[in-house]
Amino acid sequence: MIRRVVLAGVGLFAVAALLYFFRTRPAEPPGPGGDKVFRLGAAAPPESGRSFDRGRNLSSRKAPESDAGSLAADFPIVAPLNAPDSTIQRDLGVMNEIFSAWQTNFPREGNPVGENAEITAALTGDNRLGFALIPKKHPAIDSRGELCDRWGTPFSFHQLSGTQMEIRSAGPDRKFHTDDDAVLTP
Repeated sequence: MIRRVVLAGVGLFAVAALLYFFRTRPAEPPGPGGDKVFRLGAAAPPESGRSFDRGRNLSSRKAPESDAGSLAADFPIVAPLNAPDSTIQRDLGVMNEIFSAWQTNFPREGNPVGENAEITAALTGDNRLGFALIPKKHPAIDSRGELCDRWGTPFSFHQLSGTQMEIRSAGPDRKFHTDDDAVLTP
């Protein structure tokens, strides 16, 4: 009897592992440059409150390198980041949307972890799926590979839990923990 229960448990685990593996694989092979770009933007069901789907609308096109029109079309979530006609509050909201999109596509992993450059690398496609939420050449990414606020200071990302990330901008004075900092704590 115990042997049957153990065998059934092992069988269920194997089936669950196979379902997970097949569910998280990209639907299309990489494009000509080897980059896999997952196009976001299709509406999710209204009850979720999110403006993207679970990676079902995929594209194997290469990430745009500098064309602003392409950026808006291929990466609609990140297009307004540091836009001249926007605000730092909107930029923090964009970053929060990016982390929400990450969690939707990597539901068992929580947020990407590490310092700014490691998190940015994961968001630009250096992850197990090659999933790019932000193009590597986005103007908000500096020469060190860090996501920066509109004043050129790298954002501070503080992991509050597996699914909550505090996002902080140093503000116009470019110094953290002063009165002009902008913080989003979901």
